[in-house]
Amino acid sequence: MSPLRARKNKHTEPVDFLPPDEVVFGWSAKMMELRERAAKVCRTNVPVILQGEGGTGKEVLARWIHKNSSYCNGQFVKVNCAAIPGTLMESELFGYGKGAFTGAHAMKPGRVEQAHQGTLFLDEIAELDLGLQSKLLHFLQDGHFSRIGEETERVVETRLICATNKDLEQETASGRFRADLYYRINVLRLRLPSLRERGEDIPVLAEYFLALFQKKFEKEAEPLNKGMVKYLQNLDWPGNIRELSNGIARYVVIGPEASITQEPTVRQANSTLGNQVAGGTIPLKQIAREAIREREKSYILEALQANQWNRRRTAKALKISYRALIYKIRNAGLLERGAENLAPGPRNAASSSHPSAD
Repeated sequence: MSPLRARKNKHTEPVDFLPPDEVVFGWSAKMMELRERAAKVCRTNVPVILQGEGGTGKEVLARWIHKNSSYCNGQFVKVNCAAIPGTLMESELFGYGKGAFTGAHAMKPGRVEQAHQGTLFLDEIAELDLGLQSKLLHFLQDGHFSRIGEETERVVETRLICATNKDLEQETASGRFRADLYYRINVLRLRLPSLRERGEDIPVLAEYFLALFQKKFEKEAEPLNKGMVKYLQNLDWPGNIRELSNGIARYVVIGPEASITQEPTVRQANSTLGNQVAGGTIPLKQIAREAIREREKSYILEALQANQWNRRRTAKALKISYRALIYKIRNAGLLERGAENLAPGPRNAASSSHPSAD
C-alpha cells in the first residue's frame, strides 16, 4: 500500500515560531555541548529520547531537531501520553475505521498517519499504558499498523522523538515500562540540564521573554536591570524555564511591584533547611538564623521590586540607612561586592557609588 500523506489538524503544529538558536541553547558550556550533539542527531533518523526535568525545554528541542532535519517538510505531531486516557490513546495514535465502535460514524486517521514523512513526538512516554506499549513497539519495528476496526495494514515513515522526566531504566526495572520498547527507542539520548545548572543563560532567556510578552500583551514594561537579573541567576527555579517565563509574564502584566517568583527565596531555603534537619546535620539555633536571614532577603527583594530597584527609596521604605541596605543586599547575594549594578538612587552615579554618604 502506498505511504500515507500527513494531514493538518490541531495536533500538527508549525515550528516557525521557535526562538532564535541563541535563546534555545544559550551560551553555557552544558548547552553548547547539547547543541553539538543535537546537530548530529538531526542528520540521522534514529529514535531519540529527550530526558530532563519538567520545564527544561524538551518540546522546544524536539521542534528544533525536526526543523533542522530532513523531515522538516512534514508535520510535527505531538502526543502527550500523560494527558490522554489509556482507553482513548490507541484510537488517538492509530485512528479507527467507520463503525469500529459506537459513535464511530466516520473513519478517523491517527496521529502516526499525520506524522508521515514528519516527526512524531511522544511527550511523557513513561506514562504510556503497558498494553499500548506493545502495539507501539510493533509499529516501530516496521512502520506497519492497522486502524481500530480495520484489517488493512497501513505503513508510514516518520521520525520518532520521545521525552520524559523519569528515569526509563528505573521504570523498566520496576516493570512499569517494557524493556523491549525501551531498547527500541533508546538509541540516542539527550539530557537537558535544569535552569539552575545553566544560570549564565538566564539573562538572554529573561530578555527574550520580556520582549515576547511585551509584544503579546501590547504593553511596555520596565527594563530588567542588572541587579534584578543577578538576583534571578541566584534562584533555584524548580519549574525551570517554564517558571521563568511565567514570572516574566507576570512582571509585564502587573509591573515591577510583582514578584517574578511566587515565593522568592523562602521556598528554596525551606527545602534546604528541611533536608538538613531531616539529616540531623544542623543545630536549632542555626535553623532560626537561616530562616530569619531568608525571610529578610525576601522582604528586601519585594521592597526593591516595589520601588523599581531604586536603592534609596527602598532604604527609606524599609526605614534603614542606605549603607545598611547595601550591606544587606550584598550579604544576601543579590549584588556582588564592589559591583554597582542595581538601579541608582536619585543622586548621580558618582554619589551612588559611595554608600557612606547616607
